[in-house]
Amino acid sequence: MTLPFQDARTLADDARRHAEALGKAVSVAVVDYGGFVVLVERMDGARPMTPDIALSKAYSAAVMQRPTEMLENWRDSDPVFFSQVGRMGKHPIVATKGGYTIKRDGAILGGLGVSGGTPDEDQKICEEVLRAAGFDLDFPQWAGARAR
Repeated sequence: MTLPFQDARTLADDARRHAEALGKAVSVAVVDYGGFVVLVERMDGARPMTPDIALSKAYSAAVMQRPTEMLENWRDSDPVFFSQVGRMGKHPIVATKGGYTIKRDGAILGGLGVSGGTPDEDQKICEEVLRAAGFDLDFPQWAGARAR
């Protein structure tokens, strides 16, 4: 199953509205299941690196099939291996808030990344946008993951 461009457009528009309500200028990236770019946008006033960061967040969420926040335990428990794997793909794998896997009815469709707010603001935007669009927000922990 693929993520239609119109769905990506809707997610980006909604993310921009949420960011504006927070008084933030962000960049938004949406990728498909394989991590290929569907859409990347930078709001007026967003810092220059935010599109690349948003893209890395979206890519990580898609190819790792978990929200990027869930990768933090892996990064912390095995930093050498994480850093090696993190450089293998087309974009860096990142373990931070603000990247969310796009999933519907159990099928992974892609990833959404937001950068420009605080980590909590980026995460909140992702979750609110995906929830409003009817995407799944529940993901099982990986085997061996430690509880926070």
